[in-house]
Amino acid sequence: MYIKFEDVSYQYNSGTQMAQRVLHNIDFEIEQGSFNCIIGHTGSGKSTLIQHLNALLLPSNGKVIVPGGTIHARIKTKRSEIKQIRQNVGLVFQFPEYQLFETTVLKDIMFGPKNYGKSGKEAEELARRAAKIVGLDEALLEKSPFELSGGWMRRVAIAGILAMDPEVVVLDEPTAGLDPRGQKEILEIFIALQKQGKTIIIATHDMDLVAKYADHVIVMCEGKKLLEGLPKDVFAQPEIIKTAGIYLPTAADIYAKAFEYDEGLPLTLDDFVARVEKRYHNE
Repeated sequence: MYIKFEDVSYQYNSGTQMAQRVLHNIDFEIEQGSFNCIIGHTGSGKSTLIQHLNALLLPSNGKVIVPGGTIHARIKTKRSEIKQIRQNVGLVFQFPEYQLFETTVLKDIMFGPKNYGKSGKEAEELARRAAKIVGLDEALLEKSPFELSGGWMRRVAIAGILAMDPEVVVLDEPTAGLDPRGQKEILEIFIALQKQGKTIIIATHDMDLVAKYADHVIVMCEGKKLLEGLPKDVFAQPEIIKTAGIYLPTAADIYAKAFEYDEGLPLTLDDFVARVEKRYHNE
């Protein structure tokens, strides 16, 4: 299997009185070239989980298998292997400003390739190619990344990861805070990358994104995997979803309300719209 979590647990401040277990015996597999969404309420363990994918966090128990190596809980992973894993699995944080530090956008995007042994000329070529993929105009490349809006900073952070040509792209809430147009443009980048064969993994609160794009969904709740499967199968269990503090996608929520109002489900679109309108008019 391409990516695999085997009985993975994680504990902050291990061995101290402040120890806190935040992941509990997580098992799942991810196929190459798939579009995956990890969902759950704030504090469910999503961000902690995805940081195990490129060895930013190391499991307290179990192991994580990713392109480039295997991360074991009790076996020290070689630095060379961790470096290879981080080149193969790129992680973009929710707050892109945490990843940006260079004086210009171009230098920031070049940093990854240079850090992994590319010459200055090679790194610049890769950076310009990545900038084009995410829609960064040439005129922005010589600006300071900190002069840009949050949406453009996010694109710079994504470009910095893509410049290393990772097999897997992992993103934490990539559409948070963006307007609908910005969300659509960012998601189109990931869809294009998936079509090129890259594996996409997104931690998100956006259930409409999940319903529209995901091949595979993992639901987290209190550090445990609650559900896993196709979006249609996961969202077909609204009572379980509710316990995880997750809302249904808009279309599924409307349909559920229509069903609640009248268990004779509509057979045509006109019937469906009429029943929803009647439901909300009565409320």
